[in-house]
Amino acid sequence: MQILTNIDRPFPQEFLLSNPVPAPTLRLVALGDSLIYGFGDPDGGGWIERLRRRWMSPQGEDHALYNLGVRGDRVRQVAQRLQAEFNHRGELRHRVPDAIILSVGLNDSARLGRLNGKNFTEFETFQEDVAHLLDQAAELCPVYFVGMTPVNEMHMPFSNCLYYNHADQYRYKEVIRAACTAREIPYLDIFEMWLTRGENWWRSRLHPDGLHPNSEGYQSLLEDFLTWQPIRRWIGAEGR
Repeated sequence: MQILTNIDRPFPQEFLLSNPVPAPTLRLVALGDSLIYGFGDPDGGGWIERLRRRWMSPQGEDHALYNLGVRGDRVRQVAQRLQAEFNHRGELRHRVPDAIILSVGLNDSARLGRLNGKNFTEFETFQEDVAHLLDQAAELCPVYFVGMTPVNEMHMPFSNCLYYNHADQYRYKEVIRAACTAREIPYLDIFEMWLTRGENWWRSRLHPDGLHPNSEGYQSLLEDFLTWQPIRRWIGAEGR
C-alpha cells in the first residue's frame, strides 16, 4: 500500500488560487560607459539606478540590476571585462544573469585634440571591436543594446580635448545598429529618437557639459527603455 505524505499529496486548487507561486525574479547586468554609470544625474543616479530603485520598491518586480558602467569606457574596454563581470553577477551558485544591457560607443567616436582630429577609435577598428563585443555577449545570454544620446556640439570640446559631433555619432551608431540587426540583437536608437523630438526638447535634457544627459534626460531615457517593445515583450513572456 502506498502512503501519501504531505509532500506527495497535491495542493487543493483553492489553495493554489489563493497562494500563487511568485514569478521568478530576473538578474540583469548593465555594462557600458557613463550613460550606464549615470553621470550628470545628482537626483536619480542615472537611468539604470532609477530602474534599480523602481524594481526594489515594495510595488516593484524585485529584479536585481547591476550597474557596471565605467566613465570613459570604449567598446574594447567593455569587451575586455564582460566575461568576468557576467560570471560574478548570478548571485547563486551555478546561476548567471538572465540578460545583458549594453550601452557604449560614444567615446570611440570622439575626435582628439581638434575638430578634425583622428577619432579616438579608428572607424575600421571600431567595426571589429563592435563585432567582437556583440558576438561575445550573445554567447552568454539575451542582449539588449541601448544607443547613445545626441551631444550638444556647441559645448565642445569636452574636458578641453575631446570633440564630439553628430556626424561621427551617426556613423558610429550605425555600425552598432547594423551589427545588432545582423545578430538579431534588439537596438534602441536613442540618437534618432531624441533628434526627432526637436532641438529644444533634446537640448533641455543634456547636462551643461554638452555630453551627458541631465536628471530630466535620464528620466526620459528610462521611459524610452521601459516602453521599448523588445523589453515589454521579453518581460511579458517571462510572466513578469
